[in-house]
Amino acid sequence: MVEVTDGDTLVVEVGGREERVRLIGINTPERGECFADEATAALAGLVEGGEVRLVVDQSDRDDYGRLLRDVYVGDTFVNEDLVRDGFALANRYEPDVAHAGELEAAQAEAEAAGRGLWAPDACGRPDAAAAVVVVEEIEADPPGDDTLDPNAEYVVVRNTGDGAVDLTGWGIKDESASHRFAFPDGFSLAAGAAVTVHTGCGADTGTDLFWCNEGSAVWNNDGDTAFLLDPSGNVVDTRTY
Repeated sequence: MVEVTDGDTLVVEVGGREERVRLIGINTPERGECFADEATAALAGLVEGGEVRLVVDQSDRDDYGRLLRDVYVGDTFVNEDLVRDGFALANRYEPDVAHAGELEAAQAEAEAAGRGLWAPDACGRPDAAAAVVVVEEIEADPPGDDTLDPNAEYVVVRNTGDGAVDLTGWGIKDESASHRFAFPDGFSLAAGAAVTVHTGCGADTGTDLFWCNEGSAVWNNDGDTAFLLDPSGNVVDTRTY
């Protein structure tokens, strides 16, 4: 028996009991986000109604008690298939990185081909400014303890065009399921101008905005990706380090 919970989680029967399984090395949109339903349907199409083979990497379970596994149906590596078709993002979760290189290559292929999440109109009509607003820089590991000065950690977004861009409804996210930033309503970025989005709290200005993420850093020191999203949720630009 296989039941799909969302785009990267299954419920399977193992030894006569039900177990939740989290697919290793990938992350799909959360419920309510753009492409979440498509990712769930894609996983269901690959696994429902048949038998799956579960392969452990290094860790047995995550903090939620779910089995951490690579999932196969016959010769199909399900984790990789979802990434290659643009339904999931490759994500390194140490120490379970045996197939990280394959998953990253599959993501590069999907991005280059504009498949799934990487299509300019994956989430609806793209914003007219999509071609000119970019993620210019990420400061993920400033000197010292990130938790003592969270505002030293930041991401820079620049308008490379020749006209102002209204960023109302635009957003930034990382590879995790929890870090989401929304630009303030009415925030406009002048032609050629940049705005720095700091992790900590502060008073917003025309050049500096504040995520006010409490309790932890946003950007992983050992690697992450910043995704710039338009109001429909389309991926406008990314920067990986």
